[in-house]
Amino acid sequence: MSVFTAYESGALTLQNRIVMAPMTRARTTQPGNIPNDLMVQYYAQRSSAGLIITEATQISNDSQGYSFTPGVYTEAQIDGWKKVTAAVHEAGGKIFNQIWHVGRVSHPIFQQGNAPIAPSAIAPVGTKVWIVDEAHPEGQMVDCPEPREMTQADIDRVVADFAKAGANAIAAGFDGIEIHGGNGYLIDQFLRTNSNHRTDAYGGSPEKRIRFLLEVVEAVSAQIGADKVGVRLAPYVTFKDMACPEIVETILLAAKQLSAFGVAYLHLSEADWDDAPQIPESFRIELRNVFKGSIIVAGRYDVERANDVIEKGYADLVAFGRAFIANPDLPYRLANQLPLSPFDKGPLFGGSAAGYTDYPSYQAALRAVIRSSDDEVA
Repeated sequence: MSVFTAYESGALTLQNRIVMAPMTRARTTQPGNIPNDLMVQYYAQRSSAGLIITEATQISNDSQGYSFTPGVYTEAQIDGWKKVTAAVHEAGGKIFNQIWHVGRVSHPIFQQGNAPIAPSAIAPVGTKVWIVDEAHPEGQMVDCPEPREMTQADIDRVVADFAKAGANAIAAGFDGIEIHGGNGYLIDQFLRTNSNHRTDAYGGSPEKRIRFLLEVVEAVSAQIGADKVGVRLAPYVTFKDMACPEIVETILLAAKQLSAFGVAYLHLSEADWDDAPQIPESFRIELRNVFKGSIIVAGRYDVERANDVIEKGYADLVAFGRAFIANPDLPYRLANQLPLSPFDKGPLFGGSAAGYTDYPSYQAALRAVIRSSDDEVA
């Protein structure tokens, strides 16, 4: 088996085991955070992935933390996503919609002037969000303020918002959804002791701290079926002020419960910076023992590392992030051992087609070189 082998499990029938990781690109049409034709082109260009997971998508008008990120809670947003899914399917691809609530990683500008909500009223130290407004017309990273602790009514509403967003995503033509439970956002905030100081049914022991996650998964599954639900978790990612000594134990407990629900997959977001902690083999073995569904891993994998983790049985699929930005035909390049184009960090968030849809496929770039050579000869 390798990343180039087809994969089938439950509702997943994929042409290869290469996944396009969710990456915020902030290109929506304003006002309304509406998916547009530029996004249609972007995702369609990358349809040779076995599975595309979209950029994180708001479930409600108070779940946003960065400017220009898309939603899936209005009719205009759903209609915009319908064009994306149709284009990906026409090109032979499969696509899941990652849905999120950012919790405390937000700013009052996204909350109608109110404080963001979170499990506890604890500001994430050193954490910033990207804002474009009259005061920051070019976009600027701004500190997150102290959030408001969620009431039971808040919790119930957000769970219902997740369920509705899941149903909306299926109505928009997605093959399934991924619940973002990692990287310091709302669900992750419930999972960790440093961001969750609650003393009610949602805080304290690991069993209580996973309750919000399980309620969200159960509610979404009731709407669309657990076999169309993936969950992203990040046990070894600590940025956004998320260091927690109990997180690995907590996530293994959650994984066991998610396996019982029958969700389609777990998607592990692994730290990908230069001195990032290595994932212990013991964790990979234990995760495979407690979770019986498909496992996706993401975090600076190349083909060799990807094939190794698949061959050892620790993962079924491997997600690639940055490489997909500048290489829309990434599976083709990897399969043929062709050079990869580097991506330009400048236009990563917001902007136009530049640095978004203007990266050529290998074949298109080759044709351009040949035409240029012919012109010189002529």
